[in-house]
Amino acid sequence: MTNDQNAIRALMQTWMTATKAGDVSKVMSLMADDIVFVVPGQKPFGKAEFETTLRGLSGTGMDGHSEIEEIKVVGDWAFARAHLTLDITPPTGNPVRRSGNTLSIFRREPSGRWVLARDANLLTTEAKN
Repeated sequence: MTNDQNAIRALMQTWMTATKAGDVSKVMSLMADDIVFVVPGQKPFGKAEFETTLRGLSGTGMDGHSEIEEIKVVGDWAFARAHLTLDITPPTGNPVRRSGNTLSIFRREPSGRWVLARDANLLTTEAKN
């Protein structure tokens, strides 16, 4: 694995760790200012909308696991394909498990640091057995 692939893998792990810890500032620092998120049933949205949603989840427990299936680097751009499982436990109500595939596009900043630039998230709620 190349240094760039390792850096992207580390970014993805930091994202998961910061999300679990509720560290919104850390999560926000991992993405480009012009990021675009694509999720089912919504128009694409950007960084401000993502932050508002994430801050609105204060008190909600989140834990997950990302199985990285592929990371490819082409110059200052890279993509990663993964399968994500996310357990969400609201302050009141029942826990929910969402899982599915993701496709993330990363960009190397002039500083050399990788950031998330585009993210397509196809998570769906898993049915209870």
